[in-house]
Amino acid sequence: MQKGNIRVQTENIFPIIKKFLYSDHEIFIRELVSNAVDATQKLKTLSSLGEIKGDIGNTDIHVKIDKDKKTLTISDKGVGMTEEEVDKYINQVAFSGAEEFLEKYKGKNEANIIGHFGLGFYSAFMVSDKVEIITKSYKEDAKAVRWECDGSPEYTLEETKKKSRGTDVILYINEESKEFLEPDRIRHMLEKFCRFLPVPIFFEDKQINNPTPAWTKKPADLTTQDYQDFYKELYPFGEPPLFWIHLNVDYPFNLTGILYFPKVKKSYEIQKDKIQLYSNQVFVTDEVKDIVPEFLMLLHGVIDSPDIPLNVSRSYLQGDPNVKKIGSYITRKVADKLEELFKEDRKSFEEKWESLGLFVKYGMITDDKFLEKANKFNLYEDASGDKFYTMEEYRTETEALQKNKEGKLVMLYTTDPVQQNAFIKSAEQKGYKIVKLETIVDAAFINNMEMKWTDVQFVRVDADITENLIDKNEHNETVLSKDEQEKLKELFKFENPELHTTVEIKGLSPESAPVIATRPEFMRRMKDMAMNGGAGMGSFYGNLPEEVTLTVNGNHPIYQRILKESEVDEQGKLVKNLADLALLSQGLLKGNELTSFISRSVEMMEGKPKSKIITI
Repeated sequence: MQKGNIRVQTENIFPIIKKFLYSDHEIFIRELVSNAVDATQKLKTLSSLGEIKGDIGNTDIHVKIDKDKKTLTISDKGVGMTEEEVDKYINQVAFSGAEEFLEKYKGKNEANIIGHFGLGFYSAFMVSDKVEIITKSYKEDAKAVRWECDGSPEYTLEETKKKSRGTDVILYINEESKEFLEPDRIRHMLEKFCRFLPVPIFFEDKQINNPTPAWTKKPADLTTQDYQDFYKELYPFGEPPLFWIHLNVDYPFNLTGILYFPKVKKSYEIQKDKIQLYSNQVFVTDEVKDIVPEFLMLLHGVIDSPDIPLNVSRSYLQGDPNVKKIGSYITRKVADKLEELFKEDRKSFEEKWESLGLFVKYGMITDDKFLEKANKFNLYEDASGDKFYTMEEYRTETEALQKNKEGKLVMLYTTDPVQQNAFIKSAEQKGYKIVKLETIVDAAFINNMEMKWTDVQFVRVDADITENLIDKNEHNETVLSKDEQEKLKELFKFENPELHTTVEIKGLSPESAPVIATRPEFMRRMKDMAMNGGAGMGSFYGNLPEEVTLTVNGNHPIYQRILKESEVDEQGKLVKNLADLALLSQGLLKGNELTSFISRSVEMMEGKPKSKIITI
């Protein structure tokens, strides 16, 4: 029997492993099963090179629990280790057997070697009082050896008996980690970390992994059903995806994967962290924000890159030279796929726009390179819902009517076609084109695009009276005299703690509404963004009263009748009702003010003394 101290670069590696190297204790199952897969892949590589005679036989990996002995065992039928190899790869911590193997067999199927003997193996001590290795090398006449360590630098290494080639790693689970003796717990961990490892893995006599997931195959070998089935495997309760992108690049970095565009029924159903990162089929994380551009985190699927280390901190990922390249590549592939779909079948693309628009606009906000490409396929749906425009198409159709004095294209939009219907109809009568911008990303989209597109201005269709939407029109002549205008202004003055109201008299068409309530574009946007959680805005804009302009149509015939009303109280009620109707159309009549409006309207309709019903 050999005894000795494990040779490490620091005084004691174990506290570092337990507390700092692996913050998540579940990781040990990934590291140990990955090592088992690594040993198996090494065996297959040697066999393919003719260095092993005969059939290598069964190479399945088995994970077993023994509750009585409080052990968890990972067994493989891979290359195994000689006594010298155990001393070299286990006792010399951080000396990677996989790295040495890669160097020796460089260019000969080395991509299959995924694990690292050394530190990965020592993650076992996070959950164990003692770890035992029983191993026998594939080499002829090799003797089986047993290694044991209790988590101190001291170990024992001796010959033992083992019939078959391979390695058993036996963990004697400590009291604090006894949860890892529960079958359901281990099954969950294996399904999380090992579900796509390239060697069959069995637990409780059932195979728990798919060794050949769709992303490892060639696109030409996969059908539409194959892609949909794999999506179902990843997300059992998800709806079928809209479409997908198969990634496959080997220079200047290695990357494979499949990204899916999910259906989004409602804008608030957007979910991030649905992309899983693998390294040679070993699960690494589902927090990919340092690898995948932010807007693409709305996608679902898998990316697999051996150029990203198995266990790295986020800060290291940010500094990794391949990470930025990978992000740029994925962005370009997504943009190319969207452009291809748009050109090949625009009608189908438009039908999917409710879901696609969220991704595209989010990408245009956050990624300038994506923005350049997306200008070709970003769509704007007409308020009527029966037509879509690209920016160039909208520009072509509206340039004659919707260019302001500054030379900017004024893009009129609605955030609620039902509530803003009267404003939409009025604008359409002038020949204006109104588009829908009603998702949770649109407020940010509008603000960002106005900064990037200096020749475009977005104006909500209810931000002003129709006559002022493109350019301010100061020459609205009214039939009212100056005295009558001043009297009306006085009548329209009333207190509302929730609103800061400005009254103006304009000579609009007699067919236009008697009062139009509008909110200035800038202040309304700020309020909307504050309500949606805009950073630092909630405490400022969110608490300000609403800025509202009441535009009184001095040419509406109703005012001739109101001004002739001899009862001042009756005049006040009629004017207040007209103002409240305008505010109601903007969703600005609430609480006590709404209750008062309803009571007043009922009173007037009942024909109480001194009240009249006036047709508007």
